[in-house]
Amino acid sequence: MSRVQQTNRFFMLLTAPVLGLLLCLLLFPPKPQLQLNTEPYKAASSLNSSSNQLLKDLDKAEANARSTSASLKKTLTLYNETTQTMSTIVQKASIQAQRPEGIYDKRIRSKLGNPIETTESDKIRIELFRVNAVTYKGYAMKVKLKDPSAMRMSLAGETLGSSETTLKAVQRHGAVAGINAGGFADQDGKRYPLSTTVMDGQYVMGFQSSFKDLYFVGLNDSGKLIGGQFNQQAELDRLQPQFGASFVPILLKNGQKTAIPSKWKAAPKRAPRTIIGSYKDDQLIIFVIDGYNEQGGSGATLEEIQGQLYKIGVINAYNLDGGGSSTLVMNGRVVNHPSDGNLRPVPTNFLFFR
Repeated sequence: MSRVQQTNRFFMLLTAPVLGLLLCLLLFPPKPQLQLNTEPYKAASSLNSSSNQLLKDLDKAEANARSTSASLKKTLTLYNETTQTMSTIVQKASIQAQRPEGIYDKRIRSKLGNPIETTESDKIRIELFRVNAVTYKGYAMKVKLKDPSAMRMSLAGETLGSSETTLKAVQRHGAVAGINAGGFADQDGKRYPLSTTVMDGQYVMGFQSSFKDLYFVGLNDSGKLIGGQFNQQAELDRLQPQFGASFVPILLKNGQKTAIPSKWKAAPKRAPRTIIGSYKDDQLIIFVIDGYNEQGGSGATLEEIQGQLYKIGVINAYNLDGGGSSTLVMNGRVVNHPSDGNLRPVPTNFLFFR
């Protein structure tokens, strides 16, 4: 082999590995390099971020709740303090409001004297006094209606034409006290209420226009004494009568004495009397005067009663049926001394309930 050939072989052998490597690279290119999946790490990072934000939100909510709770406690404390203050103010106002009433009531008692008997409940207070004037004697009953339902009028037998004594009416209805009410007229052996009569807000015999000296007296829905002469039913309806009866005459109206018709000054001049009236605080006053007894008492004149009622501060006063009808019942007994010697049956009575 020549030197030239030897040299060529040498270089072929030298370059063969390089050429083989290049050929392999050309025929079998290398695969792409493996990429690392970072999504789980990103998700984990996002989850951590959300958790951190949630914790921050919870911390903030807790702080707000604590602030709200503290605010509610302050508000509740303030509410309780305000309620207590208002209760104190109302209590004081109530006491202050009662003071004038108490003072006025003491003035009334100072003119009537000391009560000889008292009965009281949450609906009514009744105080019984003696009336000892120079020319007549009897009883006065002061009534405080705390509830309008504590006074009602009874119609004997609940039917027209019937009559019963005041004591029987008190017993039949379970009342604590009672007095005879309006006048009456007898016809065919029956006893009928005189003129306009109202029971439970209804006209028993229809409305009758006031004539001569007749008047109507009763209580309205609020438990206030109402009365007077009425030419039209609408005039009386405006006063909303709950019950009432009629007789003659009116003695006091709005704090002023009214003219007593001559007929009633003389027929009879003196007699047992039953009178109902009211003070400016709406307390009722009832006078039942005895007469025709064996001890020489002959009752009172209407002018005498009118003067005494005016003197003790009565605002409105109405003369009810008198004579043998005058009856005062309290706590199950007849207090006065009816002039007939026996109790007279009448069609209407005013009753008082505990």
